[in-house]
Amino acid sequence: MMTTVDSTSELSSFFDQTPDLICIAGKDGFFKIVNHAVENKLGYSKSELLSQPISSFIFDEDKAITEQSRASLFMGTPLVNFENRYVTKEGNKIWLHWTSIYLPDKKVVFAIAKDISERKRIEKEIDIKYQKFKGLASFFKSRIEEDKKIFARELQEELSQITANIKMDLHSILNLFPDIPELVTSRIEQASYMSGLMLQMIDKIAFEISPFMLVDRTLNENLKLLCMDFSLQHEVPCNFDADYDVSVLSPEIKMDFFRMCQNVLKNIMNYDEVQSVEIGICDTGNAIELTIKDEGMGLAIKTPKQVGALANMKERVSSLNGSLSNISSEENGSFIKVILIS
Repeated sequence: MMTTVDSTSELSSFFDQTPDLICIAGKDGFFKIVNHAVENKLGYSKSELLSQPISSFIFDEDKAITEQSRASLFMGTPLVNFENRYVTKEGNKIWLHWTSIYLPDKKVVFAIAKDISERKRIEKEIDIKYQKFKGLASFFKSRIEEDKKIFARELQEELSQITANIKMDLHSILNLFPDIPELVTSRIEQASYMSGLMLQMIDKIAFEISPFMLVDRTLNENLKLLCMDFSLQHEVPCNFDADYDVSVLSPEIKMDFFRMCQNVLKNIMNYDEVQSVEIGICDTGNAIELTIKDEGMGLAIKTPKQVGALANMKERVSSLNGSLSNISSEENGSFIKVILIS
């Protein structure tokens, strides 16, 4: 037969033996009853705890948020999963996780708390390691992009100069020897034309390697050039639209946004059914969103190569503390959305 706990002494014994911090507080902001766990954690005697305002035990930086939560509690909203810091008699800070309810007929607050200081310490250590890892990842990405920029600049400056000199020399031959056979003239003109194409190709390759090689070119300008080049090469309309303040994006984010768009466009043209592509960046008020959408299934994940491309995007987005979604349907086409909380 189950025994019902109904005596005051049994309740009091349970109240004091539980390891959780249990207390009853009045609307006046003072403790009315506390168990031994409260005394042991804070290091104060029961008389000291009952004689001082509760706010005097709370860490200064947490007093305002605690007062706001207390006001909501009196309005009938139970306090669940609330965390704040208390200061012990020895001056140490401890983290407490609270569940509280207000009993209006008694005009008191019944509250239970757990000491989560160790969990908070572990979380802080993990965050420090994460920030260190993130910093290293950012450094390596920046280093790689800087090396690409140097290579692209050398490619453009050195090869372009050599190719331009060849083109000039070919023209000078025609000027110096006007009586050379027509066949030779035709071949020289053809070589000059090919030199011009080579100059254009060098510029294109340099742009793909390092789009921000020219410091006065913005992310928006680079994405417009990327879309224009895509449209010219593949005869598929590709448009870019922007509705955000570019100054809020760091150089790392700008480069990642460009690289993601660049990789996606390369991936899209594996499928002939793509009819158009739309790239957009917008500010929603609390986040910056990059969206890449096609009319077709060019963004659908169908091959190992596409899986790898999406994994690469996820790594970039993860390093920016963002989120990525990839949705495809036969009716509405497919799109990729990257969200960065601002």
